[in-house]
Amino acid sequence: MDAASAAKDRVDRALALLERRLMDLKGKAAGASRVPDDSDLFAPQPSSETDRARIHALEAAGRDAAEALSRAADAIRETLSEQEAR
Repeated sequence: MDAASAAKDRVDRALALLERRLMDLKGKAAGASRVPDDSDLFAPQPSSETDRARIHALEAAGRDAAEALSRAADAIRETLSEQEAR
């Protein structure tokens, strides 16, 4: 296996892990209720509208970052595929 193939495999594995984690987070967010689950038992609840707005902004930024990372990964895959074709 050459270096480009090894790098592509590592990127693919890392992206698969990231995608699984993102799906887990999306699932938790979709199923979130006002009663925290055991993993969030000690997590503080938002105390004000400012906190809620900040949480919403952070979640949106996380989604934006995940989308940007996905686009970057696609570009890396495309570049590596082009290099392998040569």
